[in-house]
Amino acid sequence: MSTTYHEDVSPGSGTLPPRAGYARSDAMSLSLNGSWRFRLSPTADGADYSFAAPGYDSGAWDEVAVPGHWVLQGHGAPIYTNHLYPFPVDPPRVPTENPTGDHLRTFDLPARWPGSGEAVLRFDGVESCARVWLNGEELGEFKGSRLPHEFAVGALLRAEGNVLAVRVHQWSSGSYLEDQDQWWMPGIFRDVTLLHRPDGAAGDFFVHAAYDHRSGRGTLRVDSAVPGRVTVPELGLDLAAGDEAVVEADPWTAETPRLYDGELATAGERIPLRIGFRTVLVEDGVIKVNGRRILFRGVNRHEFHPETGRTLDLETMRADVVLMKQHNINAVRTSHYPPHPAFLDLCDELGLWVVDECDLETHGFTEQDWRANPVDDERWTPALLDRAARMVERDKNHPSVVVWSLGNECGTGRGLTAMADWIRGRDPERLIHYEGDLSCADTDMYSRMYASHAEVAAIGRREDDGPPERLQLPFVLCEYAHAMGNGPGGLSEYQQLFEAHARNQGGFVWEWIDHGLAHPEFGYAYGGDFGEELHDGNFVCDGLLFPDRTPSPGLVEYKKVIQPVGIEGVRTDGDRTEGGGAAVRITNKYDFTDLSHLTFEWSFDVDGETAETGVLDVPVLAPGERADLELPAPAYAGRNAETRWTVRALLADGTRHEVAWAQLPAAPRQSPPVASGSRPRRDGQSVALGPASFDARTGELRTLGPVDIRQLRLDIWRAPTDNDNGADWQSGVRYGQRWRELGLHRMQHRLDAVELSDDALTVRTRVAPAAQDIALVTAYRWTSDGARLRLTVSVAPEGDWTAPLPRLGIRFGLPAGADSVSWFGGGPGEAYPDTRSASRLGRWHSSVDGLQTPYVRPQENGARADVRWAEVGGVRVEGDPEFWFTARRWTSEQLDAAEHRTDLRPAGPVWVNLDHAQQGIGSQSCGPRPLDQHQLAAEPAEFTFTFAPVPDPGAE
Repeated sequence: MSTTYHEDVSPGSGTLPPRAGYARSDAMSLSLNGSWRFRLSPTADGADYSFAAPGYDSGAWDEVAVPGHWVLQGHGAPIYTNHLYPFPVDPPRVPTENPTGDHLRTFDLPARWPGSGEAVLRFDGVESCARVWLNGEELGEFKGSRLPHEFAVGALLRAEGNVLAVRVHQWSSGSYLEDQDQWWMPGIFRDVTLLHRPDGAAGDFFVHAAYDHRSGRGTLRVDSAVPGRVTVPELGLDLAAGDEAVVEADPWTAETPRLYDGELATAGERIPLRIGFRTVLVEDGVIKVNGRRILFRGVNRHEFHPETGRTLDLETMRADVVLMKQHNINAVRTSHYPPHPAFLDLCDELGLWVVDECDLETHGFTEQDWRANPVDDERWTPALLDRAARMVERDKNHPSVVVWSLGNECGTGRGLTAMADWIRGRDPERLIHYEGDLSCADTDMYSRMYASHAEVAAIGRREDDGPPERLQLPFVLCEYAHAMGNGPGGLSEYQQLFEAHARNQGGFVWEWIDHGLAHPEFGYAYGGDFGEELHDGNFVCDGLLFPDRTPSPGLVEYKKVIQPVGIEGVRTDGDRTEGGGAAVRITNKYDFTDLSHLTFEWSFDVDGETAETGVLDVPVLAPGERADLELPAPAYAGRNAETRWTVRALLADGTRHEVAWAQLPAAPRQSPPVASGSRPRRDGQSVALGPASFDARTGELRTLGPVDIRQLRLDIWRAPTDNDNGADWQSGVRYGQRWRELGLHRMQHRLDAVELSDDALTVRTRVAPAAQDIALVTAYRWTSDGARLRLTVSVAPEGDWTAPLPRLGIRFGLPAGADSVSWFGGGPGEAYPDTRSASRLGRWHSSVDGLQTPYVRPQENGARADVRWAEVGGVRVEGDPEFWFTARRWTSEQLDAAEHRTDLRPAGPVWVNLDHAQQGIGSQSCGPRPLDQHQLAAEPAEFTFTFAPVPDPGAE
């Protein structure tokens, strides 16, 4: 074999043909996972091949865990790039500096290992190229990091002292096909298994299980490379492999994941089958499963763990799927490679639609205008076909897999067409997806990334420009709503478009989890934290879960937006109203399931506290059906209270897991006026007004009762979010950049006047950045009724404001001991103008630290929406109108300066923001900016806050 095999464009040599994989059977197997001897060399040819010879002494070598990545075990470091290749683009050549890890594992066969038959050595995932020897005999080499490869080894096995040697190169020709927006982390990162293949063992097999929704019958045929029989006891089936049977059966869907246990028995082996009957096709321009249009409420999922990288255990995989189901997610795109096969078992069992994506991305070639792109170079076509075949053959028996995806961000080319043709010939029973070819010549659907709301609306109406053939295809957003940092915004508006147009069949949020690697200094590390020459910073932290798998506010918001039960207020005559009423409309938004698995409850809330509760009797509604139900007349007869209904849909299985909810206003809030009965009194350097004292010269509030107040003033700055900062490839304003250009992070406050009248203290200022002629002319008018202090802030912009404001409100500091926070408003988590669907009105309690959202890269966070009143640090604040409330132990400027969570250290005051308005969040870190209705224009505004001192139980 050539020493440059790792640079050859071929997929490898010596491996067995791909087949249905990961099938558990009664044949013996031996896991070779565990501790392996390991040696790292800086180059591909920097170490000789003597380690593969029998008797080699590796006693001086280190050890690593397999499966695992050596860069996470003290050998080298990971590299993060989004799409740039971290080596010169000269396909298929790779750098001389090519970290190469030699692995050795010695093993004995179990005492019961049969003496007859064959054996197969299976690798489920190695990055990026492996060369393999067993007992000194070379088996071959392979590429295709996230795909299975097998070698026939029966003739080489010994009862004791078998030596398995594997050389792994970080870079190979295969690296050009694996540019997938993730950490580059070499190693044997999935299982290594020795499989006994008895005489008469099953070879490849293909389970075909279709469902006819008109007759309610399933059709089963199991093709097998080896003669055998197929039994399904629950269905009374016993037939030869290759024969077809039609039976009465329940269908498999993501909502009703009905599996039938069966078995394929050959002369030498029994393989358990998990059979799900379903039919997938495009009909009338939409994707249908079992005759019904489906709506993807999906996520993109990279495999990731903060300590072990792409090596995941079964418990973590199951926890992910359970968490998805708990948050109303029904679909996964396996971006951008086939997952560990156990994950698909879980999708079959628990119910998720799966878009299974090939291990293919050549995104870095966009830097050369796709010149020399492997997918349009016939020399690479065998490698592309090999990758397609290994995906399809391994995963073809999973009912959860309804779509094959050719890959991601590969441009266009003949190789993709060859892949599509091969897949259609092998498996015409599933659909084909690819996003990068707008002609859709090779696909069954029109797929896009990050299309704007306006464009999605036009596509839904089939009014988009493009080939006539494309207009007849269903539309899927394979990526949308970039979940990087604070966000994503605009989810509810997207969902409305999915539900309004049959062609728009949903999408997949990017993505499931932040890829922050555990780090002793930074907490979680991202690009650049390992000294990479090229990197893309925290763009790798763009998930709905934090690295420790804690749900982010984005996941909580997504769950609310995609809830499969509609709950809205209606008039008693059945006409829907904005304000709701004494009746509620329940709509079944499931695709297949009626509502019999749910129980419905109502509560009547008075000023944010539950006064009454009850059960709502909802009829069994089929998918798409709705019912208008009257709510009972509440017994509460109080006056001047804000009241509302909360209606919840809960699982009826005893877990009381909440599936959907909504709040319906009953009586609106009434804000009692604060009389101006107290006169301001000047006493030397101070002005007294009700419970407060002010600096007589500057008009600054100094104390409120016993509480010291610091630097209360207009505030418009927020630490820009990842979405504020935007992406280079997005058109339009990148707000974070524009805000800095305007100097909004360093506003200067000029005092123009301090005025005392009979009933008020008025402070007039001009707030403006250096070097600009824009300003906010601001007046603070203070009045009091003796017990409370009322502030009315009037703001008038001057000059030509070329960007929206980050926020508009006031900020002040409280003593550092302030900790306990209570409020009546939206909660329990953060919300912003376009991320507030999950914000539930009520009375909430937290510590100041508990208000913070721990984004991997610190940024604006923690605002609570629609706050009526809040208490913190011995101060009670009421708003007129409602306001946004934020409290933290650092300033926005300190938050802005932090690069990691560990940079934020509490010091000094607790800083409180009371905002009249906030700029929306959007998705511009990769997607569209905030919608116009969520942008905060610089325009005249007036807002009022009322302050009163209260005891603070959390103060020291």
